[in-house]
Amino acid sequence: MTDAAAGHEEAERTWCLAEVDIFCDLSEQEMEAIAAAAPMKTYHAGEILYSPTQPSEVLFILKKGRVRVFRVSADGRALTTAIVSPGTIFGEMVLLGQHMYDNYAEALDDTVVCVMSRTDVHRLLLADARIAARITAILGRRLADLEQRLSDSVFKTVAQRIATTLTTLTSAQPPAGPLRPVGRHPQIALTHEELAALAGTSRETCTKVLRDYADRGLLRLARGRITVLDPERLKDVAG
Repeated sequence: MTDAAAGHEEAERTWCLAEVDIFCDLSEQEMEAIAAAAPMKTYHAGEILYSPTQPSEVLFILKKGRVRVFRVSADGRALTTAIVSPGTIFGEMVLLGQHMYDNYAEALDDTVVCVMSRTDVHRLLLADARIAARITAILGRRLADLEQRLSDSVFKTVAQRIATTLTTLTSAQPPAGPLRPVGRHPQIALTHEELAALAGTSRETCTKVLRDYADRGLLRLARGRITVLDPERLKDVAG
């Protein structure tokens, strides 16, 4: 391998970790050490990153795309336990107090992750008090989100759950910038079937609710894409 090729490969590995929240104040040398232990993997939308039939004790660092973590009941119904956005972590890692158990992890978009083994997580992440504290905070927020989702599944109507899911996905999008002007309406790249799975309902019911929201001027619907025209009103509908 030439020096230029080696430099490009090193830059690609470091790129995978750039802008990830838990690494925000690491030195270049610290970033390079972590990047060397966390190879990148790419998954296409709809691919499964993790399943109970193929368990592996690894930590995923999400660089690009969104990942849905869900479990399936005995009667085949799916409950989404988390929607993971770029810049954070997920995975089966007992030493973090984090368990996937019977959960699946599915790429909602074309996704890029960096993957770390148990040994490297302990050596490079948990040994650093700054990173360990941030990981603890992330897992705490995720537990609170799961409790809210479970509460929503019991107390909210289907229409409210769909509005809540859309609001969550909208808020998880990156902030406005040169490539995403402030005035642009948030767009969510999901089919009605995918959104129904996230909200815990049928595709038919989801389509009916979305059409109602579109008639009320909250959304604009297109094939495989939902444009949120009025995020504040949608948030009010979500309750």
